[in-house]
Amino acid sequence: MSTTGTIGRPAPHGPVRDLDTTPTMNEPTTAGRPRQKLNRTRKLQLIPEALARSHMAERVREAESQRVAGHVARAARLQRRSRRLQERAERASRRARRALAQAVIR
Repeated sequence: MSTTGTIGRPAPHGPVRDLDTTPTMNEPTTAGRPRQKLNRTRKLQLIPEALARSHMAERVREAESQRVAGHVARAARLQRRSRRLQERAERASRRARRALAQAVIR
């Protein structure tokens, strides 16, 4: 496919629209005007590009979702670790108070 431009930014020298203003028997008219014939080959050629763009956008959303999930999991692990360290520090503090109290009693 040697088409230049994209759906969002078509090349200015792209295919020319066929604006046949003479109505034929097969074409219905709207408010006295004939339906304009459009050259749709460019749109048809750009469909794979649009599909690829939407596919990549979905992949980006999926990657962002996985990244956020990783951050949440990492935060939960750090919180559990912090809680364990805090409990360990509290136990050490209680042991130290108990040892100090026993030293004072003796």
